[in-house]
Amino acid sequence: MSSHFDESGRARMVDVGAKPVTSRVAVAEGEVKVSPATLSAVLSGSVPKGDAALVARVAGILAAKRTPELIPLCHPVRLTDIEVAIEPDAARSVLSVVATARAEDRTGVEMEAMTAVAVACLALYDMLKSLEKGIEIGKIRLVRKEGGKSGPWVRDAGS
Repeated sequence: MSSHFDESGRARMVDVGAKPVTSRVAVAEGEVKVSPATLSAVLSGSVPKGDAALVARVAGILAAKRTPELIPLCHPVRLTDIEVAIEPDAARSVLSVVATARAEDRTGVEMEAMTAVAVACLALYDMLKSLEKGIEIGKIRLVRKEGGKSGPWVRDAGS
């Protein structure tokens, strides 16, 4: 039996009521691959729709706060902090997106961090699509997490 299904096979939310409240942290990342010309527009502040990175950061923060509305059976978590950073990598013509979610709760914040990254990447696409249609979004993944019964976890550098 899966933890998200009852004895009859019906979907259910996992009961976390008996788990202790602990500090939780999760870091996720993703990337938006753009042309050098599009990256140049982002860096020079000449994107027709405005500050793409600012809009994407706000979109990611809002998405993290709404994760339980978007992901079925995901618990509402009392976030204490969510940070979304967008950094250009000119050598690869990529905008790297990193989200860090923090909470004091009974369950982790991995989904909040990954949702923040996914939506921030989508917001970048929306802000930049007038400049380029072939933008690629990829490599959304958990980088590390802390807290809870399973303890800390860090992605291997090569994976």
